[in-house]
Amino acid sequence: HLMLLDLRGTGITGKDAEKLLEKVNITCNKNAIVNDPEKPTVTSGVRLGTAAATTRGLKEEDMVLIADAIAMTLKDPEGSLDKAAAIVKSITDKYPLY
Repeated sequence: HLMLLDLRGTGITGKDAEKLLEKVNITCNKNAIVNDPEKPTVTSGVRLGTAAATTRGLKEEDMVLIADAIAMTLKDPEGSLDKAAAIVKSITDKYPLY
């Protein structure tokens, strides 16, 4: 239920990705990757987990939408934050916390 995303080659650090994803209400942690060229306070990766999503009841098709929101946020931070945030909101509205 855990995945490490290697961001090398994207121009985005783990620290930057963590901040961008937080803006669209996706929680992740910056994380070092194997042979990470970045400092430990910056990192070249992020750690993503599914425990909170599966506990909430999300299904496979919801996870595809989350992946889309992550990809669009990291590929085009300037133009996609509102759309990615709307995707996340639609999913969290569908599966409210009790």
